[in-house]
Amino acid sequence: MPLSTPARIVGELASRGYNAERAAVTKLADAPDPETALDRALETLPEDALKLTADHVESVLERSKSRADARGRPRGERDADPASTVASDPSTSSGTDASPSTDVGGDVPPETTGSRSVDLSKRAIEVANDMTGHSTGTGEYQDFVTVFRDRYEKLASKLRGRVNHRPTDTIENMAGGSEAALIGMVSDIRSTASGHWLVELEDTNGTFPCLVMKDRPIADLVQQLLLDEVIAVDGTLADDAGILFVDSLYFPDVPRTHSPSTADRHVQAALISDVHVGSDEFMADAWHRFADWLHTPEAERVEYLLIAGDMVEGVGVYPEQDKELDIIDIYEQYEAFSEFLKEVPGDMEIRMIPGNHDAVRLAEPQPGFDEELRDIMTAHDAQVHSNPALVTVEGVTILMYHGVSLDEVIAELPDEEASYEEPHKAMYQLLKKRHVAPQYGGHTRLAPEDRDYLVMEEVPDVFHTGHVHKLGWGKYHNVLALNSGCWQAQTDFQKSVNIDPDSGFAPILDLDTLDMTVRKFA
Repeated sequence: MPLSTPARIVGELASRGYNAERAAVTKLADAPDPETALDRALETLPEDALKLTADHVESVLERSKSRADARGRPRGERDADPASTVASDPSTSSGTDASPSTDVGGDVPPETTGSRSVDLSKRAIEVANDMTGHSTGTGEYQDFVTVFRDRYEKLASKLRGRVNHRPTDTIENMAGGSEAALIGMVSDIRSTASGHWLVELEDTNGTFPCLVMKDRPIADLVQQLLLDEVIAVDGTLADDAGILFVDSLYFPDVPRTHSPSTADRHVQAALISDVHVGSDEFMADAWHRFADWLHTPEAERVEYLLIAGDMVEGVGVYPEQDKELDIIDIYEQYEAFSEFLKEVPGDMEIRMIPGNHDAVRLAEPQPGFDEELRDIMTAHDAQVHSNPALVTVEGVTILMYHGVSLDEVIAELPDEEASYEEPHKAMYQLLKKRHVAPQYGGHTRLAPEDRDYLVMEEVPDVFHTGHVHKLGWGKYHNVLALNSGCWQAQTDFQKSVNIDPDSGFAPILDLDTLDMTVRKFA
């Protein structure tokens, strides 16, 4: 593997028994031919020296008379391990079902980088729902009231066309036997002694009990419910008007008629997540192969890189994590990740969101990185938005969410509805509920803000998550749901909780057709 980055140079030096000053490594990485420069630096190093200094490297480079001839082949012509294609088009893949800020390329002439030729003027990125720098929550009671009222109003607006909604206090005054409909937030779910389901719904005026009989076809839908999600029901009031017998149950859902948008040209995006630099199981070689492939003519149309969280392994995320760390300092982890990011083509547009291993608050929505981390993450001017964020790439709307709530969905719902082996099905449930993390007070930590940033107000064309380290994708009402796997081999902790990760995969999305090819680099 060519020594084109500081991380590779450090590894090569360590294999030869040397330490080096950081500035020395940087100078070697910036040399026209880092391999030759490293060899010459070590050949001329005094025998008693154990550390390579920046001054020594500088003297070697100055004495070199063949710098221009030692530039080597372009990255696109390097002999990298070929990436294998796993599958394309979710309908045929195994294991599947089928006020915004704007950054536009502007009048920029075509640019050639290595073997790639790109026209930056054709690029267009819009980012919505980014709460970075706009957090207002203080944790006071009223903050929670505000965010739940906002959730209710937004989701209720998507259900009012389905039922003739009446507020709870109005229903309480209706005559027994009347037909009634209610839109409410699920505040309780329990089974009766007879096996029926009692669902308590809450709106802004009060609560009302709703009974779903066990022999009704909609009884299976009750098993898909999570606390705090918003649904609509209609049915008939009991003779004493104290309970509503439910005939129909509705979710906010994605309309079946949803027609996704596509790009006006053939351009592609790589959608990945969970890189976990800093872990001793980070798959550096797979990342090198991925980065090298991006420099080949085959990948010339891959102009966007979208990373759905967990760029680094983090510190103190789970018990005894320190035993599984290759880099123990969180800032050094980000420095290393930034170096790995430099391996991808410099003309790529990179957008990222944080995850639960990143150095931001755990409670969702998670803001983007603070200024100190942004100063470290300077490679290719990569932009870090909040988790979740709605990123529209040349007309294709991609909802990026790290995916911590998937653990909760998988734990709460039946296996046929949500499982780690088919993570995209758990994502279908979130699309149906139009909320990325509906249940409050469980495994997923939620922060109250002035509005609920976790509601899917707009139907995305693509829903991209990570977190569970499993690869899965399919289409739900024409929305492509993708969980993109990871770049970390199985850790001891993952073994202890029976997680067998899908590592070293890079889903490549055609933005003009929304067809997808998954390439394997591990």
